[in-house]
Amino acid sequence: MCAVSLAAEIRVLSAGSVEPGLHVFAGQVKRDLGHDLRIQFNTAPQIAKRLAAGEVYDILIAPPAAIEQAIKDGKVIAGTRVPVGRVGAGIIVRASATAPNVATVDALKRALLGADSVVYNTASTGLYLETLFGKLGILDRLKPKTTRYPNGPAVMEHVINGKGNEIGFGAIPEIRMYEPKGLKLVGPLPAEVQNYTSYDAVVMTGGASAEAARAVLRELATPAAKAMFAARGVE
Repeated sequence: MCAVSLAAEIRVLSAGSVEPGLHVFAGQVKRDLGHDLRIQFNTAPQIAKRLAAGEVYDILIAPPAAIEQAIKDGKVIAGTRVPVGRVGAGIIVRASATAPNVATVDALKRALLGADSVVYNTASTGLYLETLFGKLGILDRLKPKTTRYPNGPAVMEHVINGKGNEIGFGAIPEIRMYEPKGLKLVGPLPAEVQNYTSYDAVVMTGGASAEAARAVLRELATPAAKAMFAARGVE
């Protein structure tokens, strides 16, 4: 029996940080399995709200805390958890701007204090940055010139269309996606303060395509799929 006759439409709720890799993977799934992935991208807080509201999906891709909560709530089919990878935070400026020195923690502090404005999100990356800036003793000095958005894409668009000496932050895969649009990845956070967010995938209970979803996650666990995500910033 051909794959097309078994094709399913699979609803996926995913964190936006893995979007570039997941789009390419969806093409592989279509070619190899015949299934269509219908993907809804959200931040981790938005994912939690959707699940709490009772929304049903076939596959969930999210940080461990969201996965664990879904398991606790009985929304995950046991034995289906597959690691997707981890994502680090990067530092961005407009493509036409001069890249600041951010190679060390001290250099990053100087760059931020000297910037006209700072931009980051209110999701996982932004929560970590706020804690980091507090530990570095610069949070209060940055607050008056800081702009925050609910998600990464809004941060990217702001920086692309910004003015002056502006520094932004985001998940590296999302940054890569916006580089052709006028964004420059200056570099990752210095290694000693880098923050990685891990992402796992699970098959959810109540979905209409559980067996097809299991097949997709088996595909996700292959070396070819891992390489596909790694090439787009998901380690």
